[in-house]
Amino acid sequence: MLQRFRPYLSTAALALLIFYFGFHAFTGEGGLLRSNQRDATLIAKQRELGAVTQERRDLEIRARLLRDNSMSADLLEERARSLLGFADPRDYVIRMQP
Repeated sequence: MLQRFRPYLSTAALALLIFYFGFHAFTGEGGLLRSNQRDATLIAKQRELGAVTQERRDLEIRARLLRDNSMSADLLEERARSLLGFADPRDYVIRMQP
């Protein structure tokens, strides 16, 4: 009986292998049926990238203003006061609860 099916064993094994990979191509982690989920993730990541890029641009501008060759006195004074906790005697200080 086994002798009768021996020529078809390699074909059956190949068919099962094709079915296995085809099934996972549709339903696997990176399959075609999950493309909507990937698209939503891609859109969310692109929004996050845009926000981070804008934040980096703002930080680069602030860092450029603190360099020696183009130091902004106002920005330096503001940063020093906020970090050290000092205020000018002519300033009005309003304390608020955090």
